[in-house]
Amino acid sequence: MRKALTASRERAAVKALGSMASWFRRGFSISSGLSGRSEETCGFRSSRSLKSGKFSAIVDLGCGNGALVKKLHDRGLSVIGIDASEDLLRIARADYPDIPFICADAADFRLEQPVDAVFSNAVFHWIDRERQPAMLSCVYKALRKGGQFVFEFGGSGNNALIHEALRSEFEKRGCRYTMPFYFPGIGEYAPLVERAGFQVRTALLFDRPTELKGKDGLRDWIEMFVKVPFAGVKEDDRIAIIDGAVRRLEPVLYRNGKWHADYVRLRMKAVRR
Repeated sequence: MRKALTASRERAAVKALGSMASWFRRGFSISSGLSGRSEETCGFRSSRSLKSGKFSAIVDLGCGNGALVKKLHDRGLSVIGIDASEDLLRIARADYPDIPFICADAADFRLEQPVDAVFSNAVFHWIDRERQPAMLSCVYKALRKGGQFVFEFGGSGNNALIHEALRSEFEKRGCRYTMPFYFPGIGEYAPLVERAGFQVRTALLFDRPTELKGKDGLRDWIEMFVKVPFAGVKEDDRIAIIDGAVRRLEPVLYRNGKWHADYVRLRMKAVRR
């Protein structure tokens, strides 16, 4: 189940970031020959501009197993992958020994030299609101003046139907549901970015319904990604809560024989002043 969900998550990242290249075409876009997340978040208008060295050093913040960092590396870029999971980085280092990977918290990292661009996908909603300024400060210090910061993560309303169904099932049992993610809107997050020293150039909040693979797609998704609220919950109650949430959501998220997650994404491009 975990392997299937991980593969599904990677496919979703590729699909989501596939639209970024055109949206950010005035920014730093990699040539159209490169597919996947890396293309979308950084991509320079042509491979010629990459070879010129104008944009050469890039950080993938929250790089996971490094598969998408490898795509950038193969285009001749100097790429650094940063992730807080030593387990994932162990895989990345074994698979891509020529690429530097750093194990560090996104809200507490430092580079020896500034880079031209930092990009991130589906990471920032895992960071508590209180720690967002520290993370943005780290990114600011990691960039050269005029460097590009492009990111996408869960925005206001992300998975609202799923979390509301879980909340109802918790409350039915006299328990409190703790939201495990941070999903801001443009009006909340853009000021945070600008207070960190950036100029926000573009911002977009949009729906992106996403198919979940398998007949138990929603149940598997909840079990993999929604862990914090279930801390201390008895196993029988955990199963009953998830069962109840799945039943509540079937009329709205199960369509044409497939489960879907009600994703809403916040995408921004900013420049270090």
